[in-house]
Amino acid sequence: MNADYGLWPLVLINTAIVVIFAASFFHPKTSHDWKAFGGFTAFMIALFTEMYGAPFTLYLLSGWVGSRFPALTPTHASGHLWNDLINWQGDPHLSPFHFASYGLIGAGFWLLATSWRHLFAAARASKLATEGPYARIRHPQYVGFWIIMLGFLLQWPTIPTLLMFPVLVVVYRRLAMSEERQVDIAFGNTWRQYAARTPAFVPRWWGTPSASESKRR
Repeated sequence: MNADYGLWPLVLINTAIVVIFAASFFHPKTSHDWKAFGGFTAFMIALFTEMYGAPFTLYLLSGWVGSRFPALTPTHASGHLWNDLINWQGDPHLSPFHFASYGLIGAGFWLLATSWRHLFAAARASKLATEGPYARIRHPQYVGFWIIMLGFLLQWPTIPTLLMFPVLVVVYRRLAMSEERQVDIAFGNTWRQYAARTPAFVPRWWGTPSASESKRR
């Protein structure tokens, strides 16, 4: 095994750090929350297993397309796969993909934290969350998870995580629709009016009511 890999304590430590950090922002409570968080945790385990444990993707690709991309070797630097595919010659940690990944990961965690604050305040007041990120989209926490995972895919893509990502998009969408049926029962017409003007996952930056306008309706 290459000295860059087989570092299983780092797999456990890095997975635990990211998962605990995410949990501190997401605060899973319901069965839907735990299903969503479980999918995110599985993604992180698969990611860090290949980042520090065993580079299955690099072993596969180096034999398949190694003649076209000689940089594809089972080393830690080669794990930044997008850099190898565009023949990036500099430090992989200074590539455009890496900087973009930091931005997406940070934005995703910010969205999780901000969404939780507004969701918690609405729950304490026994009302529907319609302020903050909820004024733009109905499910900002799920979108936050997608953004974080997309950020890690830019930084360290692997075959398992690339396959898992679209599956988790579908799973989270189904969880969101199931939650909406429960919220419809709890809030009735208030929810239906909110849902009619607010997209589920992709915000409409033009023509979307502001939080203050949403409160007046």
